Amino acid sequence: MHFKTILFATDFSEGSDFAFQSALSLARKFDSKLIVVHIINEPVDLRGFYVPHISFDKLEEEIEQGAEKLMEKFCRTHMGDFTHFESFVFPGIPYDEIIKKAVDFNADLIVLGTHGRTGLDHVLIMSYLAALRRRLLENLRFRSCLYG
Repeated sequence: MHFKTILFATDFSEGSDFAFQSALSLARKFDSKLIVVHIINEPVDLRGFYVPHISFDKLEEEIEQGAEKLMEKFCRTHMGDFTHFESFVFPGIPYDEIIKKAVDFNADLIVLGTHGRTGLDHVLIMSYLAALRRRLLENLRFRSCLYG
């Protein structure tokens, strides 16, 4: 089996860091292009309902800028001498966007971590993973998915 393109989805947690080592190792082994993505979970838009004085456009802009900085730091500290990669930050629903981006980038393998959260965050992540798994099974193109 050969993986020409590997998509790695990160939430910047320790679990993602662990899974990244697997993605990077595979990318090196198969001389694959590594696509690193972070999906910003779109915040609920409450404009006009509770806090009309807050600019949601400004909030979304700040969230995106913060995610871009985290991505830059992640790549700077984790890639080492590996240069065959691209990184992206996208807004959306993580389980939908991971599949969409894997299709867009023609990925042969999806790698993501699952152990970075606790409590309610862990429950939410596990529900996202269940939804992602369902979407993967619906799209038979993806026969390979590695969970860290």
